[in-house]
Amino acid sequence: MGISLSRLTEKTNLWPWLLLAPLGIYMLIFFVVPLADVAIMSFTEPRVSLANYQKVLTGALYQRVFVNTFLTAAFVTLCCLAVGYPLAYVMAHSRPRTAMLILLLVTMSFWTSFLVRTYSWMVLLGNNGPLVALLQMIGVEKPPQLLFTRFSSTLAMVHILAPYMIMNVYSVMKKIDPALIRSAESLGAKGFSLFRHVYLPLTAPGIANGSVLVFVICLGFYVTPVLLGSPREQMIAGLIGHQIEEFLAFGLGSAMAMVLLVLTLIILTIYHRRFGLDKLWG
Repeated sequence: MGISLSRLTEKTNLWPWLLLAPLGIYMLIFFVVPLADVAIMSFTEPRVSLANYQKVLTGALYQRVFVNTFLTAAFVTLCCLAVGYPLAYVMAHSRPRTAMLILLLVTMSFWTSFLVRTYSWMVLLGNNGPLVALLQMIGVEKPPQLLFTRFSSTLAMVHILAPYMIMNVYSVMKKIDPALIRSAESLGAKGFSLFRHVYLPLTAPGIANGSVLVFVICLGFYVTPVLLGSPREQMIAGLIGHQIEEFLAFGLGSAMAMVLLVLTLIILTIYHRRFGLDKLWG
């Protein structure tokens, strides 16, 4: 009887591992193995050495592109917060039907490929697009160059990433107990003072979640900056693709990818120590 119970217990303990096996195999084949291959190439192409990392860490071009990537990601994150926070506030304090309608409009962007959205911005901002035509109609004889600039790539990335910020902030705002706001008002907090000392700290977790999510995704953006941005203001993903596609420099491209991965992991580690990665998804 004791032996059968122990066998049953052993079999029962195997169930979680058996259920996780398909996911584990999938992650091993499509994530761990390719990542290991990239790491190995960064040290072995074209020969075994640290030359690729030395070039990435000391080269002026690569340093400038890394700095530009992080500054762009930070600016896009701030723009998403500036757009998303007021909209999330409106959603959180509207009637259920209005909030659901706004949420539907926000999430509709996920139904369309970001590549299609990028091409849509190319049409809108092109020299023969509606925005240039509108500027000409109001009397601007020589409209500014909109396409293939930092403005166009930033605008498109904000459009693509803003829903992540909106949903993170909105999910936190909906959980705020109205009694806390009424209590603060009864104690004399009003207007901006109420927002700064009560409401903003309560929504800080949502701001942190959305900011980290948008910032990390923006670091690895490839298609949108390449198609809409200026060649003089490359982001690191575009430079990696350029090195591999144009020069077949697999080792150098792999080294840049690994450096970007390490920097991203450092950001996530800092976030985890402060907030916890388990709170990243609400």
